[in-house]
Amino acid sequence: MSNNLFRREVILAQLQSTKNWDVIIIGGGATGLGTALDSTTRGYKTLLLEQIDFAKGTSSRSTKLVHGGVRYLAQGNIDLVREALHERGLLFQNAPHLVSNLTFIIPNYKWRGTFLYTIGLKIYDMLAGKLSLGKSKRISKKQTISKLQTIKTRGLKGGVLYHDGQFDDARLAVNIAQTCIEKGATVLNHFKVIELLKNNKGSINGVVVQDTETKATYRLNANAVINATGVFTDDILQMDNPLSKNLVRPSQGIHLVLDKSFLPGESAIMIPKTTDGRVLFLVPWHNRIVVGTTDTLLNSHSLEPKPLEEEVNFILETTNHYLNKSVGRKDVLSIFSGLRPLAAPKDKSAKTKEISRSHKIIVSNSGLITITGGKWTTYRKMAQDTIDKAIKLGKLNKQPCITHHLKLHGATANPYKKNHLSFYGTDETGILKLIQETPSLAEKLHHNLEFLKAEVVWAIRNEMARTVEDVLARRVRLLFLDSHAALEVAPLVADILAVELHKDEIWKQQQLEEFKTVAANYML
Repeated sequence: MSNNLFRREVILAQLQSTKNWDVIIIGGGATGLGTALDSTTRGYKTLLLEQIDFAKGTSSRSTKLVHGGVRYLAQGNIDLVREALHERGLLFQNAPHLVSNLTFIIPNYKWRGTFLYTIGLKIYDMLAGKLSLGKSKRISKKQTISKLQTIKTRGLKGGVLYHDGQFDDARLAVNIAQTCIEKGATVLNHFKVIELLKNNKGSINGVVVQDTETKATYRLNANAVINATGVFTDDILQMDNPLSKNLVRPSQGIHLVLDKSFLPGESAIMIPKTTDGRVLFLVPWHNRIVVGTTDTLLNSHSLEPKPLEEEVNFILETTNHYLNKSVGRKDVLSIFSGLRPLAAPKDKSAKTKEISRSHKIIVSNSGLITITGGKWTTYRKMAQDTIDKAIKLGKLNKQPCITHHLKLHGATANPYKKNHLSFYGTDETGILKLIQETPSLAEKLHHNLEFLKAEVVWAIRNEMARTVEDVLARRVRLLFLDSHAALEVAPLVADILAVELHKDEIWKQQQLEEFKTVAANYML
């Protein structure tokens, strides 16, 4: 079973048949995909171009939380929190198969902390209004220990429990890309913008783009060109104007992935103040535990950011400060680093936690529209604001935004998580049908892990996966969950890809070499 809509040749044919677009979006992360969805559902002829794969950068490397941001509340940023809590509620309704209600507990070792966090979280609940996920409350020492079996009990006074959302970020990106295509947009990964086109007045009116697989190039025209490239924002701005100043200051966050035994049970831990004032989360995810994040300002960006030794040590030390089960480097199944595109501060000495997390829309003299900042939770609102801006500039005729209650691809009426296939939502039946047709696809990719061969075939036929990395990093999340196991199953995945995409042995070897290089960044 395969949906022709998602086949590469079908999507490529749309480039041949359309020379003029209403909107061209550069960047296939949360912001770009959201903008494409907003644009196409308003009826504009929309094209999205992603140089590597959907959510390849920051958007697959988050802390996996759909949240208002408890720490922004502490900074007094009420508007940002209110907006994010509203969007959290909408995402819960629009992608119920991917977003779940998670209980967080702040363990308190000082009575004063209990009091402050209880009050703060009551405000958090209030700001969520009708879209609240549940009430926060104080819990006793005994209740805290029963919910967090590995928490250090010495000096523990009790805890504060609250609710927030949790999700699979890369899977949400893929589902948004699928929804865009179903709603009439043209969406391409492995397509790199190499030049911006301008008319004789110096206004941007299109792009030159290269298919990185075939090396074919296309000249495409558009009324509006939107730069939604996250930490690569400045690269596109410099393509437009070589003298443009840097708008983005990347901040690196790293996460360690541990076995579930380090935090059994259903609750997450939130440490609101670590030794240097940052927040640390221990979050159950895909039957593992994700621990992070750090917040380190960098001066450069890359497609594969590398964790710094001090970041790793900081997370291990802080985790060991709170857990009675000791965590060492040998326990880390995978490590991943992401870069947040923070708006570059005027004050060079600003700490990362002081730099604004709200999004900004900038219009260049050439008419290029750039959207930067923000976070996954508010992706829909960022998209709405960006398309509204294009309308205000007269680049598009006025149409209302309709994404508030738009169900995303895979949305299920009854999202009961039975197994790891439940994250596919309504697509789970398609995967089971593949297995019915070809029983060998029920085999596991790795004898110790839950993932199936059928998921790889599904990713290639219906989720636009083109490489071993696309499959193992962002469709089947194995690289993020267990990097050594991902390396072990890479040859099997390459075999399946080669059959499905009609590739030869040379291609396969090249894929494995490339994947090996990437996977090294996920190993400690």
